[in-house]
Amino acid sequence: MSFVVLLNGVGSAGKSSIARAIQIQAARPFLHMAMDAFLDMMPPRYLGHPDGWRFETLQQDGRPAVAVHSGGGAKTAFRGMRRAVAAMAEAGANVVIDDVFWDDELADYRALLAAHDFKAVAVVAPLDVLERRERDRGDRAIGLARWQFDRVRPGEEYDLVVDTSGGSAEACAKRIIEAFAL
Repeated sequence: MSFVVLLNGVGSAGKSSIARAIQIQAARPFLHMAMDAFLDMMPPRYLGHPDGWRFETLQQDGRPAVAVHSGGGAKTAFRGMRRAVAAMAEAGANVVIDDVFWDDELADYRALLAAHDFKAVAVVAPLDVLERRERDRGDRAIGLARWQFDRVRPGEEYDLVVDTSGGSAEACAKRIIEAFAL
């Protein structure tokens, strides 16, 4: 049985940094499978295409927000990602997943990974912190965090919630590792 840890949260919440810290700190080896790697697999022409991944700039509460629209090609890539994670777990690999979703993806992960030790972690931070990180990073469309904030939120279905505003990625990883004995 493999260990699979899902990190889901708004862009700029710190998921990738926590995933790398888990790889360094955990007693067992973990592969890091990131949503961004699957986005990079898509043909460049699918960025901004109705069948791919589109961004729409809006105003929300008087501030810029960037809505994300996934067409059929993007949805196929993300379904494939979840199945690739399951295939790695079936092969015996421990996996830490870095994902952003707001629909029924968690139910799909749970069904695909039912035979493994699967833990879902919500990675959260206050909106002002996320927006500051978004600006500081310089590689994100300003407004992604604002649009995602109310869509990517923790609920009872998560095994753990970590707030990255009060601690480093290393401290959040340590909390996850201790909570799940990784």
